[in-house]
Amino acid sequence: MPIAVGDQAPPFKAKDQNGVERCLADLGGKPLVLFFYPKDDTPGCTIEACGFRDQYAALQALGAEVWGVSGDGAGSHRRFVSKFQLPYPLLVDEGNALRDAFGVAKTLFVIPGRVTYVIDGGGVVRLVFDEMLDANAHVRQAMATLQQLKG
Repeated sequence: MPIAVGDQAPPFKAKDQNGVERCLADLGGKPLVLFFYPKDDTPGCTIEACGFRDQYAALQALGAEVWGVSGDGAGSHRRFVSKFQLPYPLLVDEGNALRDAFGVAKTLFVIPGRVTYVIDGGGVVRLVFDEMLDANAHVRQAMATLQQLKG
C-alpha cells in the first residue's frame, strides 16, 4: 500500500554512498525531502538530482535535509555524487526494501518510479509527488511544501 499524505513515514535505515547509515531519527526533528529516482547518471535522474543540488541551500534554509534513493549500489552512487557534485547523500536500496516500504510503484511495470516525499519533523508525510516525466517539478513541489510547513 503506498504511503499517502498524512501517514506516518515508515521507520527505515539505509546506508548511503559512503556506508553511513541514515534514518529519520537521526534528523532530530528536521524535515526530510526523500526522493526516489530510477537510476544514477541517466538524463531525467541527472536533471532531478542536479535540481535538488541547485536548490540545496534554499532547502536547508527551510530547515530540511535532502536524501536521494535508488537501487544502484554504493559505487555507482559515489560516481554520480562526484560527477555532479551532489551535496546530499544517496541511499543504497539494492533490495528495494525502502522503495517497497514507501509503496513506490514501477512505471510500465519495469522502470523504478520517480516519487518525492516531504516528511515533517514529526515523521508525518506532507507531500507525495509522483511524476515520472517532469523531473524539475519534484524540486518545485518540495520547496512549496516546505514553505507551507515553515508558514
